Amino acid sequence: FIPSITPQGYSGSSGPLALESGRDDGSSHTRAGNSPPKCKCMISLCNNYENVYIFIYFGFSAGSAGYKVMDRGGKIRCNFSDMGVNTREKMEHVRDSKTGSSGIPVKVVTNLFGLSMPREWQLYQYHVKFNPELESKRLKAALVYNHPVFKGKPVVFDGVSTLFLAHKQENEVTELFCETQRGETVKIIITLTHQLQSSSPVSIQFLNVTFKKVLKKLSMHQIGQNFYSPSDPVEIPQHKLTLWPGFAVSVGQYENRVMVCADVSHKVLRNESVLEFMTSLYQNVDRARFPEMCEKELVGLIVLTRYNNKTYRIDDIEWSVKATDSFEKRDGTQITYEQYYKQQYDLVLTDLNQPMLVSELKKGRNIDKPRVVHLVPELCYMTGLSSRAKSNFHLMKDLAQEMHLSPETRHQRLSRLADNIQRNKDARLELENWDCKKNPFTNEFAFPLFLILQCMPMNAGDWLRDMRNMKIIRVARLENWMVVCTHRNMDMTHDLVNCLRRVGGPMGFHIEYPRVVQVPDSPLAFVRVLQQNVNPEQQLVLCVLPSDQKDCYDSVKKFVSLEQPIPSQCVLARTLSKQRMMMSVATKMALQIACKLGGELWAVEIPLKSLMVVGIDVNKDAVAKGTSVVGFVASAINKWQTCNGELPARVIVYRDGIGNGQLRMVVDYEVPQLLSVLNECSGGFRRPKLSVVIVRKQTLCRFFTEANRNLQNPPVGTVIDTEATRPEWYDFFLISQNARQGSVNPTYYNVIYDDNGLKPDHMQRLTYKLCHLYFNWTGLIRVPAPCQYASKLTFLVGQSIHREPSLELADKLYYL
Repeated sequence: FIPSITPQGYSGSSGPLALESGRDDGSSHTRAGNSPPKCKCMISLCNNYENVYIFIYFGFSAGSAGYKVMDRGGKIRCNFSDMGVNTREKMEHVRDSKTGSSGIPVKVVTNLFGLSMPREWQLYQYHVKFNPELESKRLKAALVYNHPVFKGKPVVFDGVSTLFLAHKQENEVTELFCETQRGETVKIIITLTHQLQSSSPVSIQFLNVTFKKVLKKLSMHQIGQNFYSPSDPVEIPQHKLTLWPGFAVSVGQYENRVMVCADVSHKVLRNESVLEFMTSLYQNVDRARFPEMCEKELVGLIVLTRYNNKTYRIDDIEWSVKATDSFEKRDGTQITYEQYYKQQYDLVLTDLNQPMLVSELKKGRNIDKPRVVHLVPELCYMTGLSSRAKSNFHLMKDLAQEMHLSPETRHQRLSRLADNIQRNKDARLELENWDCKKNPFTNEFAFPLFLILQCMPMNAGDWLRDMRNMKIIRVARLENWMVVCTHRNMDMTHDLVNCLRRVGGPMGFHIEYPRVVQVPDSPLAFVRVLQQNVNPEQQLVLCVLPSDQKDCYDSVKKFVSLEQPIPSQCVLARTLSKQRMMMSVATKMALQIACKLGGELWAVEIPLKSLMVVGIDVNKDAVAKGTSVVGFVASAINKWQTCNGELPARVIVYRDGIGNGQLRMVVDYEVPQLLSVLNECSGGFRRPKLSVVIVRKQTLCRFFTEANRNLQNPPVGTVIDTEATRPEWYDFFLISQNARQGSVNPTYYNVIYDDNGLKPDHMQRLTYKLCHLYFNWTGLIRVPAPCQYASKLTFLVGQSIHREPSLELADKLYYL
């Protein structure tokens, strides 16, 4: 069951990068780069669990950029292709209603705010022509914005030919005259082209741009897509971290009205400059390998320049360029980096021999060559968390206390944002200028109550303890296996094996005592021993790794996934050092090993017969920058036919890894390819019916229930399929896991194709039940199990082995 996914003939939204100065004074210190290579696509296939790895070079992405809207602060680009896709109208069974009808009604509140807009609100779009023609965008914008007709009025002009006004001009064609500084007379011809309703894609993006300006009026700085308050930092000194509180805001057309979705966001900043990081690295690695190690650690990271609160991605390091080197400003004069930062920001550089960081700047799709900006490491601060920091339990616990907000605290923060917009005159006027009058947020719609349905009243706690005394549905006997460990970890290894055998019995999992092999404490020693001792008859290799050194883990996984395919299990000696936790660790490992041998741990009742479920997800390759790995996990259709004597009657595909703007690509390209393959496999007979469901874990919408005048997380199994959804889609939110701390994240599902004709109740219940079937966690997860399996597969390939695993492992969950 193979979709033939190819990028040929499809234009992506991310084209070659373009020039942007990155300077507040308009100076430029950029250089041209080489044009990137064209996309290449390589597909390799596995057998039973069909694992498709698609390596896509040079950041291939689907979708095409639509309209461009510019405000006076700069260009805002957005992809409108998602908003133009209407999939529900093609599905007759949900055309009239996509709302479920069974379950327990529950009242919830959400973080959607209704905008106070007149019912007849319109945005007027004009085409602008200059006579004589002008090349300079800046000159065009200056002539428009400074013309007396528009002076002091709400105007947005893109600097080329598109103008937006809040009110309609008297005539459909208006001729204006103005004069340049050189005394030249220019005629501006303004022609009305569209009267846009509030629900149109252009109006929605326009309102998003307006809200960006509103947040700027509140002295917030944009970093990425969100806005943060540097003036109100949260310090975590014990870990040298700073949190900037902020908000993510998005305007959208929901079922009955245009609403604003706002959620709390935090930006994690390290109180460590890139120069300090490089100095520390220099002191701890071999001097000859320092440049290589430095590039490996830094390239791809996002840094913040606090002198202008902008973020950049590090794409390269220029070792030959120093702070004393000069660059040319736009006025043609030369200035050194040292002099520039002193003049512009009153900053004194302490190290004049530090190399320069290189960041490619994206600006425009029609520029042939990418342009770059040079950044001074001393002035760049690292953002986010390193992999080592993420494995620090105490750091993550302290961070969670600040970032994982309870429903009540989150509600208070969002209410404060609404109050601040109403109280700030400039922010309020920014909305009122475009006929968002009176209060920006109307009180009756701030956190409206929705009726929702609960799929299944079920206890979705952790059932790990129960598994110790319950029989596994199906599992092979583990008789021929090997354990590899260092000499100093020998005792705890024997304790682990004894615990595995003890917990395996009640599960019905028979485990014989393994062959134990000692190795020296080095990554190469582990691989060498595996090469000498592993044979095709063995069922499993278990490695007790002395440290969390990634090279050791990767080398082991490469060998057992590529050279000698065999299921493997790795565990850190540190994990086994706590004796009181040994039984819990052994229980989890026994379940994981049973899966890797082809076992089935538990099941849920699914009434649909002859059903095949597919999971697809995408991950990045950690070594080959710009390369993505697509994982395709399913019971292969030819294997299904061999085992059952016929094709499945239904196929349901859960497609994760879809970014904003890529929905049209899936609808127009992937769905027809899936149908084509199913038709081909059916050989002229009735093909399996197909459903394709987009899965999105990242969503701004949050939902809470009220209890004793306080807000709390909704019960597990809650479905929201009205009011907060989109009218043109067959979509719903599902809360499928417990949140032990903070606010729960709902998962968003969008059924883009469905000739199975499943009722909304049935699609929602099936999706919820599949969230119970991830065998690596004895509880509910956020996405259907096939998606999580695909995610684990792509993580293994992208982080450790970087190649297609052996086909001999394709019928096992070896990647857990």
